[in-house]
Amino acid sequence: MSQRQRADIEWKDGAVPVATRFDDPYFSIADGLAETRHVFLTGNDLPARFTPGFRIAELGIGTGLNLLAALIAWRAAGVAGPLRYTGFEAFPMDWGDMDRALRAFPEAHAVAGPLVHAWRAGATRFQSDDLDAEFIFGDARETLPRWAGRAEAWFLDGFAPAKNPELWSPELMAQVAAHTVPGGTAATYTAAGFVRRGLAEAGFEVERRPGFGRKRHMTVARLSA
Repeated sequence: MSQRQRADIEWKDGAVPVATRFDDPYFSIADGLAETRHVFLTGNDLPARFTPGFRIAELGIGTGLNLLAALIAWRAAGVAGPLRYTGFEAFPMDWGDMDRALRAFPEAHAVAGPLVHAWRAGATRFQSDDLDAEFIFGDARETLPRWAGRAEAWFLDGFAPAKNPELWSPELMAQVAAHTVPGGTAATYTAAGFVRRGLAEAGFEVERRPGFGRKRHMTVARLSA
């Protein structure tokens, strides 16, 4: 990844990575894996909606924790074939930081080896019997419009809208909608009004739900069929 912009990381309490560029942690200090499951899996009605060939797309790959949580759920559901995943990331973490961050969650770290190995190699594609993942690096405002795929479920996991507004713009939400199958869903930890309005203007039916931990609300959305 030497030719790509890299994430600058500081460590809170030695375990929680914080992006210095955005002054925001990568996951909940309380329990990032539980937060991922609450927001991104339950928020997208997963694993109940899993079917062969199911595709997840994500804005903000980060530590890879959301992908690994989805993979664990996919394996537990016993769906045939690989889970398909596309992640968009402007500032990829160093592989060593990724591995260190995931060690906070032994269940996720136990299945992270192949992902970390691919990340270390600078791969943009990783395939195994139960995962077909592609990583698209660069500004999502430029890369997402060029993507030819469409997802059944979106993990919208950029840094906080107040600190990273470009990843939550109405224009980008419209691109998310354009790359979602009819009836597809999106979920995010934020309940910021302009994010919800952007999703609604893009054609999603938007719902505010209880958030994780101390966070009062989160957002889920379903594209009209």
